Amino acid sequence: STCRKASRSETKMVTKLTTARARSGAVGRARVPAASLSPAAARAPFSRTSARAARSPRNAGLRPVRTLGRWSPKSSLKCAATGGPLEALLWDCDGVILLSEHLHREAYNKSFSHHEIEITKGETLVWTEAIYDVLQNTVGGGKPKMRWWFNKHGWPTHKGSSTPPETDDEKTALIDQLQDYKIEAYKDLIANTAEARPGVLRLMKEAREAGMYVAVCSASAKPSVIFCLNNLLGEEQFNLLDCFIAGSDVSNLKPDPEIYNTACERLGVDKSKCLVIEDSMVGLNAAMGAEMDCVITYHSGTEGEAFEGAKLIVNDLSEIKLEDFVACKQRESVVDDRIVNQEA
Repeated sequence: STCRKASRSETKMVTKLTTARARSGAVGRARVPAASLSPAAARAPFSRTSARAARSPRNAGLRPVRTLGRWSPKSSLKCAATGGPLEALLWDCDGVILLSEHLHREAYNKSFSHHEIEITKGETLVWTEAIYDVLQNTVGGGKPKMRWWFNKHGWPTHKGSSTPPETDDEKTALIDQLQDYKIEAYKDLIANTAEARPGVLRLMKEAREAGMYVAVCSASAKPSVIFCLNNLLGEEQFNLLDCFIAGSDVSNLKPDPEIYNTACERLGVDKSKCLVIEDSMVGLNAAMGAEMDCVITYHSGTEGEAFEGAKLIVNDLSEIKLEDFVACKQRESVVDDRIVNQEA
């Protein structure tokens, strides 16, 4: 992953920079825009104690992190700026930042066609929308999806082999070949058609300006996610992410909570102050397994799921404000726009 603790020399640099900011008035009231907080938090008086804490490298929130290979003092100076219930937004990528599931499905089918994958003799395997809806709500990660499908429906023959793979090594080799081709096909599709879902980039920017951590935690292959985020965010915004973790950075993929536990540990934020944004039951189960609150932004492939345990369930984030994320953590009841729409 792309997060780490700072070295001793880096910590000294943060201390000097933070002290300079404090003397110039950069640490204090102006750290969090009132519009980004709950009314109670917005009215809270400035505390000299909190300013001193911000200047101390021992402060629990002052944890330098690595962003894409470069240490960032700006990220390191985020010291639990909100002082409220929300300090970090942890975003899934596929289906959340962009509607990419149909692109993934198309890329898999291109790979199946290229490798002449046949479970039924004479019929090249094609994952339909219905099949992929089941997969994305059942299994996290590309290779696990294929392995799950082949274990359930039979291992296929493929180009250059008239018999299915039998040993674990042969099965792994086939999965690797299919995934490698799929990644390149997906990159081509992303470069030509992808765009971010409404509201996502704005919420990321507002959270960053409010002093919150912003991380992306995707179970997809790292090359695909990096290429996707660079295209959607631009290299500069991508580099501003406080943490980026892909499927290859963890041992267990969603619905296992490891990816979110890892992000929480690397950022140094309490789980209770994190909010995960997901689109599927696989992601929701990962967030709940990590004991983190979760917002669901569903789409046509996942709208039929119950999403029991989510704090907020909406199709579109364009009307959602950062303060709505804060409020949903404090609210006991769930807001589900599917119910509102049905009643209307």
